[in-house]
Amino acid sequence: MAQPEKTQGQLVRSLGLFSAFILTVSSVIGSGVYKKVAPMSSELLSADLVLVCWVLAGLITLCGALSNAEVAGLLADSGGEYVYFRKIYNKFFAFLFGWSAFAVIRSAAAASIAYVFAHSFNALVALPELPESWASISVMGVFTPFDNFGVKSLTVLLIVVLSYNNYIGLKFGEGLSKGVTIIVVCSIFLIIVLGLTLGGGSWANFTTPATGFVQRSWTDSAFIQSIFAAMLAAFWGYEGWTATGYIGGEIKNPNRNLPLALVFGVSFVMLVYISINFTYLFVLPIDEIVAVHKSQNTIAAVVVIKHFLGETGALFIALLILLTTFGCTNTTLLGPPRLYYAMAKEGMFFKAAAYIHPKYNTPSKAIWIQAVWSSLLVFSGSFDQLTDMLVFAAFIFYGATTLGVFVLRFKMPDVPRPYKAWGYPVVPAIFILFCIALITITLVSKPREALIGLALMASGLPFYFYWNRGEKQAR
Repeated sequence: MAQPEKTQGQLVRSLGLFSAFILTVSSVIGSGVYKKVAPMSSELLSADLVLVCWVLAGLITLCGALSNAEVAGLLADSGGEYVYFRKIYNKFFAFLFGWSAFAVIRSAAAASIAYVFAHSFNALVALPELPESWASISVMGVFTPFDNFGVKSLTVLLIVVLSYNNYIGLKFGEGLSKGVTIIVVCSIFLIIVLGLTLGGGSWANFTTPATGFVQRSWTDSAFIQSIFAAMLAAFWGYEGWTATGYIGGEIKNPNRNLPLALVFGVSFVMLVYISINFTYLFVLPIDEIVAVHKSQNTIAAVVVIKHFLGETGALFIALLILLTTFGCTNTTLLGPPRLYYAMAKEGMFFKAAAYIHPKYNTPSKAIWIQAVWSSLLVFSGSFDQLTDMLVFAAFIFYGATTLGVFVLRFKMPDVPRPYKAWGYPVVPAIFILFCIALITITLVSKPREALIGLALMASGLPFYFYWNRGEKQAR
């Protein structure tokens, strides 16, 4: 007798601790490690302050990871924060997070990282452009969809190719991310060693500020805004550390392995970032790094490596940036469809997203929904506009997850916790206060990016009331 055709697959727990650690690292190390030192230098005009901001951003991110790991270990499942918020707060707040991840946070992250891949490729092989009459077309005076059209087209192609890669199986996508991440991390440490030994750098670069630098008190409001603006750039470098939570349903022993992967992953990335940015600032005077930011068409890491390894070094770092952003885009696209799948199963997202491919056991339709929206975001704005917008939105929910540590200690005091937040209650409280400060200062200093982010978050409200209508009628 013939067996009935299998029409729906299921998620499989196939990833161990090392794989979860690698996915955490690969979802974070992307474009920021190469690009963000330049806008931070332009903002602060001081090498030692730039390094301080990388350290502060790393410590704040680590506080978030140390806190959020308790929630992840307690409530581990596919869907990440969506699952957490359902149990910590309510269905509406969980939906608001899930929609924000789709509309702003994760889709914009994928678009931004893929954009840097295409931008770096364009530096090696010039991509075709549209005539100026097309490139200058503006939508509402904010968006220029046809500007840099060749780069944006390649960005979309990368998103489509890597979405297909994740469509055909988690293990294949995870294996690709693992291989790329190991090569990238080894290459970055090689750059650090060569830069510190052959780069011809000087400690004087940390004591000589850039032209135009004005010494200000740490309590000066303008100085505080500059510090937060620089840290906003650094936080883009650290962005993505929660993405491993989306695949909690596919990690072996997730209550133990998921929090360990988060804490060890963020700690390792922090070590990498501080080391490589110290090398950049040691090799080149900050005035030269500020000039990189003003030129807009160059990448700081390329200029630094070219300084002491010539054209061969510039080619090497350009290829490394391609490899890094390729791997990070893949990982960034891999996790979020599991979130949309979890929402769709509860009737709180597009129904098709609840489908699991019978052969590949992946949320295949959710993967393509994400690919389409990420591609549209590529044509909506610039790299820096996208990253500032998504970091602002992300920290709203980072703070909410950390607040959940306190809520769950009150709601579920007797439930065993595989991992308890280190430094509780001080460390979680520090992270929450910082989230509030960053959100407030971003609203003041970058209102356009913040308001666009909030508008995209709010765009999900009509969908919520539509998808929730059946539950209301049943009451």
